[in-house]
Amino acid sequence: MLLGEHDANLQRLEAAFPASRIHVRGDEVSVSGAEAETVARLFEELIVLAERGERLDARTLDRAIDMVRSGDSGERPSDVLTHEVLQAPRGRSVRPRSGGQKRYVDAIAANVVTFGIGPAGTGKSWLAVAMAVGALHAGQVDRIILTRPAVEAGERLGFLPGDLMAKVDPYLRPLYDALHDMVGNESLERLLERGAVEVAPLAFMRGRTLNSSFIILDEAQNTSPEQMKMFLTRIGFGSKAVVTGDVTQVDVDGGRSGLVGLEPILGGIDGIAFVRLSSRDVVRHRIVQAIVNAYGRAGPDRSGPGADRADPDRGGPGGRNEPMRSE
Repeated sequence: MLLGEHDANLQRLEAAFPASRIHVRGDEVSVSGAEAETVARLFEELIVLAERGERLDARTLDRAIDMVRSGDSGERPSDVLTHEVLQAPRGRSVRPRSGGQKRYVDAIAANVVTFGIGPAGTGKSWLAVAMAVGALHAGQVDRIILTRPAVEAGERLGFLPGDLMAKVDPYLRPLYDALHDMVGNESLERLLERGAVEVAPLAFMRGRTLNSSFIILDEAQNTSPEQMKMFLTRIGFGSKAVVTGDVTQVDVDGGRSGLVGLEPILGGIDGIAFVRLSSRDVVRHRIVQAIVNAYGRAGPDRSGPGADRADPDRGGPGGRNEPMRSE
């Protein structure tokens, strides 16, 4: 289980740590070289994962390598990769796949409002939906509310036919897809019919007070400051809200985003957490991580509107010149 079929895992480890020498004899593993301590710590984590019944496939191995190599003592693969967020249909488990994702779900559990900010593929919306479904199943909330600003991503789609649901559907399809995976098609239909799951454009939130609800605002970088304030003041008793967004993908006219620059305003309020995810938390194909890193190196002109506000080498939210409260 540890070394893999035909020593495939061992070969992957050797390729990941070329400065170290790994020797296996019987049930004994010895490591020497420049990164011996790191490799030894990785083996210890892999052994724990194997003992807990985790399948040590290539993806799990790569995740464990990334976490141990980061040097963050808070990112233990044996803790992160076995933390179950939700038991989905057909026996599938929804779990964080990185230390950043684990901090994100922990922040959602511990706070009233959690902001998940990071690039595409980091699981912001996916994990938020999983936490919402878990809260609904546990009776912690009475309904899930999904909302998103109706802003096209750089192109005008024109007038859409149909009723309200048909018009809003294209904008909220990613959240629908996540819900479908979490509860199954038939269960989702029943939840929609009895109002336990509500889907609405952000404009329809005005004037409401949302009690005993798990509210997810997706693509929040495309809200205006006025819309963001309106949304955050809708939260009622017994409710929890998760706001997700990527400040490098602002599609609102003029780049005037309600998400950018929000942390210095709200970061000190008890019950509000900001969690920043990075390319290390991307859980899609590894090429997505490479693409995110490449755009980051290219600078704001290549990353789209608002990217200069998120550049870690600059000032502004998330930049090195500004203190940031982290979770």
